[in-house]
This record gives sequence, structure tokens and C-alpha cells, in this order.
Amino acid sequence: MWVTVAGKTLLAKAVANQTSATFLRVVGSELIQKYLGDGPKLIDTIGTKRYDSTLGGEREIQRTMLELLNQLKRFNTRGDVKVIMATNHIESLDPALIRPGRIDRRIEFPLRDVKTKRHIFRLHTSRMSLADDVDLEEYVMAKDDLSGADIKAIATAAGLMALCERRMRVNKADFTTAREKVLKQKNEGTPDGLYL
Repeated sequence: MWVTVAGKTLLAKAVANQTSATFLRVVGSELIQKYLGDGPKLIDTIGTKRYDSTLGGEREIQRTMLELLNQLKRFNTRGDVKVIMATNHIESLDPALIRPGRIDRRIEFPLRDVKTKRHIFRLHTSRMSLADDVDLEEYVMAKDDLSGADIKAIATAAGLMALCERRMRVNKADFTTAREKVLKQKNEGTPDGLYL
């Protein structure tokens, strides 16, 4: 199964829950960053296309990719292990990873519509005390491509700003600053969930 664009992690967790399976989440860029430092922050997946390289970090990424391909073969013979992979950049993946027999299905998620964005904003702000100047509709209608994780990060960061300043209400400035911070980090290629 292959999932792209938005709602990927939530879907994988739901599948694991409904099948009584153990859910193990591995984020490729976090795995590589842990061992190689800050440089690989720009790498979106561990499945990027292979090429000749003499740099140590890039060789390590390619060795990780080869091991992933080997493990996928072993999982197929077991029958009791299912792998769900997710990416926002399918065009950058190695063709060996996405050929039939390794990844059997693709599910593409369209960008969030206004109704869905509104629901996610309400969900993540439902327990917040919002100041009168906060109009969530302004953020819902913005033309930025926010994932569910992005919206959660904005709400969380806005709430934390109010708490840090010992305010009981989250105001518009908190949301504006949080949104700018999340969008900046998203554009810099920071993996989902690492915005704060």
C-alpha cells in the first residue's frame, strides 16, 4: 500500500488498529539524522533514487535503501508482516522501491478541502480559550497546503505561546506567529512532527 500527500500516518494507525496489528512508525529522515547530523535534514525519504557518490553520508543513505529493499523481500515471504509506506515526494523515490511486488497498491490523498481543514482546526482548538480577535476561518481559507499535522502544529504552538506568556487566552498574534513558523519549517524540509 502506498499513501501520498495527506492523512498518511492517521490512515496507517487506523489500519493497524482495525486489524489488531502492532504499529511501528519509522521516519526515514529522522533515522538518518540521528546518525549523520544536520546535513540529511534535506532528505525527504530513505528511498530516494540511487546514484554514484563518494560522500560518506550519501553512501550511508544508499546502504539503508538497499537494506530496505532486502527486508521488503523477506516480509513478502512471511505473510504476517504488512508494510505501509508514505511520502509527499513519490517522484524522488527509487524505481526499485516502487516496482510491482514490493509496493502493490497506491492510494493518493487529495489536498485538504476547506471543510476538512475547518474540522481539523476545530478539533485541535476545542479545548483552548480563544481571544475575541481569533477567527479560525481566516486560517481555514488561507491558500497554503496544510496537512493535518501542520494544523495540529499551528494550534499547539499558538497555545504554547499563550502559556509561556501566562495568558489564559490564545490570541490572533499567537496563531499568526505559529502559522508562519510552521510554514517556514515546512518549506525548509523539516519532517512532519518536528515543527516545535
